[in-house]
Amino acid sequence: MPIDNNQVENQIRPWALGRSNWLFAGSLRSGKRAAAIMSLIQSARTNGHDPYAYLKDVLTRLPTQRASRIGQLLPHQWAPA
Repeated sequence: MPIDNNQVENQIRPWALGRSNWLFAGSLRSGKRAAAIMSLIQSARTNGHDPYAYLKDVLTRLPTQRASRIGQLLPHQWAPA
């Protein structure tokens, strides 16, 4: 068995570093916005999408997307335009 766990430490490092930064989001409202964006980014990664390409496409399509079809922009149903 390897003596170190660098692989695990590298995976949790962004959350450990961000934890202290997230304490100072500015307000409850901005903290909720940051959490929503981080959730979208992580959901895009989990579904095998490039987060930048996903957010760019979704934010471009969002103003013209019909409200009844907004679910198509969620990471698990998204298809690039």
